[in-house]
Amino acid sequence: MRKLIEIRRHSMRAIPGAHLTQEDVALARRTGEGMGPFQYVITSTLSRAFETALAMGFAVDAQNELMSSPGDDVEREVPYPQTFAAYAAAIRKGRAAAQYALRLADLYRELATSLPDQGTALVINHGGILELGVAGCLPERNYLSWGGATGYCEGARLTWEDGEFVEAELLRIR
Repeated sequence: MRKLIEIRRHSMRAIPGAHLTQEDVALARRTGEGMGPFQYVITSTLSRAFETALAMGFAVDAQNELMSSPGDDVEREVPYPQTFAAYAAAIRKGRAAAQYALRLADLYRELATSLPDQGTALVINHGGILELGVAGCLPERNYLSWGGATGYCEGARLTWEDGEFVEAELLRIR
């Protein structure tokens, strides 16, 4: 009973704006080509995540506040951007980053268990949050070869089998 959760960072936006620009929508569209289908799509509550899912071609089933911000304590402990390995190391210290990553992992476990057999889900959130969530699901994995933080629309695919996450695959845009 294999299930997949694809977690992607939102597309670019014109800072300080909250919404995607036309160029950003085009990036999300290109990224969304060939993705899916997904039985469930969830984003953070921030408009750039929601708009990215729509631009990729997917209706949003739900939004979740947990994926909108890691909070000041986590940011102080492991400021964005960091490598996947740095986020995993912060989780192993057992402080604020670990608590936040475990909450994300719980959300992803709940999502995986709700999917049908062979089901897939798309999650759109943010830099730092994406890395913490993946490392929270597989904290003992060696992420050294994964390099830096994810770029816009990049992410990771988590594999769920027999009631646990067993693998993660990095998804870079070339």
